[in-house]
Amino acid sequence: MNTQNSAAKPSLANRTGLPAWSYTNPEMLDAEKELLFRRHWQLVCHVNDVPAAGDFMTLDLVGERALVVRGKDGTVRAFHNLCRHRGSRVVAEDKGHCKSAIICPFHGWAYNLDGTLRGAAQPGSLPDMDPVKFGLKPVEMDIWQGFVFVRFKPGPQPSVSQIMARFEAEVAPYKLADVVPDGAGVWNETIAANWKCVRDVDNEGYHVPMAHPGLHDLFGSNYYDEDIDQGASRSYSRFREGKGRLWSVENYKKILPQIADLNDEQNAAWLYLGVFPNAVFGIYPDSVIFYQEYPVENGKTIQRGACYKRPTEDRQMRAARYLSGRIDRITTKEDEQLIEWCWEASFSSGFDGVILSDLESGVRSYHDALRVHFPVLDHDEPLPGQLAKENQALLTEADL
Repeated sequence: MNTQNSAAKPSLANRTGLPAWSYTNPEMLDAEKELLFRRHWQLVCHVNDVPAAGDFMTLDLVGERALVVRGKDGTVRAFHNLCRHRGSRVVAEDKGHCKSAIICPFHGWAYNLDGTLRGAAQPGSLPDMDPVKFGLKPVEMDIWQGFVFVRFKPGPQPSVSQIMARFEAEVAPYKLADVVPDGAGVWNETIAANWKCVRDVDNEGYHVPMAHPGLHDLFGSNYYDEDIDQGASRSYSRFREGKGRLWSVENYKKILPQIADLNDEQNAAWLYLGVFPNAVFGIYPDSVIFYQEYPVENGKTIQRGACYKRPTEDRQMRAARYLSGRIDRITTKEDEQLIEWCWEASFSSGFDGVILSDLESGVRSYHDALRVHFPVLDHDEPLPGQLAKENQALLTEADL
């Protein structure tokens, strides 16, 4: 979703991207699922997706199941969506409401909204169980600007709040903690590609003038990217001056109202913030969106996202939000084809690897971030069964 980088061109000593085998090797994918998706922060929802006691949202990825629920005390908590009896999901829906307790649909074990065990079905057939010890297992959680992140296992990152601290002053006028769901819910799309192909397309704007006429019409040459740094990245663009050439862009710029809390530049610009490895926020005058991708298997990736509106929205703002969403939806569909073509290239005998332009430094910096965790990516493809061992040996060597 990025366009050209207007900052000074970097001089790239290494213009080569990740090797083709890294997109197709099943052991690589397993290693990524463990480290990047279980041990790094994953975005679930906004606190205003669960506004009342008993409201919940869930997230399933790479074999893990998270449940975010608001308790009777107003506190938002995160748990494994996993009954302590037989491991069943305690809630089956992606979103819903529990009146006073969470009831497992398998045998009817009941949990309070704070996760403690209320009682097992037929308790006389079971030993006494401590309500805390046998309550729902908590998942590590952090809330940044109202957005709820979870981490299934301990990992190398600090909290999301620490990762994103350098953006606090910039995003404060947008009042992200106050936004509310737009009513359309969370969307999911299946993409026929390795998940890294999604990041590769999204992390550069070199392709936008050719592939995204709507986005290019909105931004022109104003857009610039900043390389990923300490787990986060930033991209920004003022709107191109003059009328838009396309219907959506022309009318969006025409009817977008001025937000009193934003300065003149913010009222005519879009801001993107990325959280490694896979979450992106789009922060606009009229709304905020997020999107993320996660792997199912090689050749199957789920992309997930949602849109949030300002808590008070008149007809003019609602129309502007519709138009910004239309620009985004068209851009996303255009990217899907490019992502699948990148995936296809990994299998071709004629593909010699990527040659990166100076305008693709975002791809390079992202690949460098992956190499920190997986130095094996700088080497030939390991023999079957050897990837984890070789990678650990390289990590140990780097620490010496």
